[in-house]
Amino acid sequence: MPRPLRLLVALVAALATVVLPAPVPASAGVLDVTCIPPSSDLVTYSPPLTTTAQNVSINAATQYGPCVSLGEPGVTSGSRSFQGTGSRSCLGLVQAGTETFTITWNTGQTSTVTVNKISNIVGATLVVTFTGTVTSGLFAGGTVLQTVTGLATDILQCTAGLGTVSSIYSLVTLEITSV
Repeated sequence: MPRPLRLLVALVAALATVVLPAPVPASAGVLDVTCIPPSSDLVTYSPPLTTTAQNVSINAATQYGPCVSLGEPGVTSGSRSFQGTGSRSCLGLVQAGTETFTITWNTGQTSTVTVNKISNIVGATLVVTFTGTVTSGLFAGGTVLQTVTGLATDILQCTAGLGTVSSIYSLVTLEITSV
């Protein structure tokens, strides 16, 4: 077989083994950043929550990481925190609502997010789903999907009048997608 023909056959064989990505629908977005466990969220209540609403101090801290961003490769982790007081009971832990918070990335950049929050208890697991939009900062205009999952044992005991909730520890998954 002549050399040019052998090269052509080898090239065709090599190209036949290349796996091309599936076409992406026009409506699908591009994943700007994703953070997976051990990303975590810790919320503490003082005094612990009971079935009766009372004024409590609330401290919440979310640590995002490891994170991967193709468009912003320096983004590898982030965090957000909240400190405040309010009237709370364990009966209100599974209510829907809206929240606005700011994620500070390890690069010093920030993303302000406004989300709808839906909380459910599935078996003995608390599942909180946040969906919304990055309203300003890094990834502005992107859609947000954050899922927080943790044990609901203390919540279930508290709502049954058999205990209190002093803290909730959960694992976190975050995806921000540009549209």
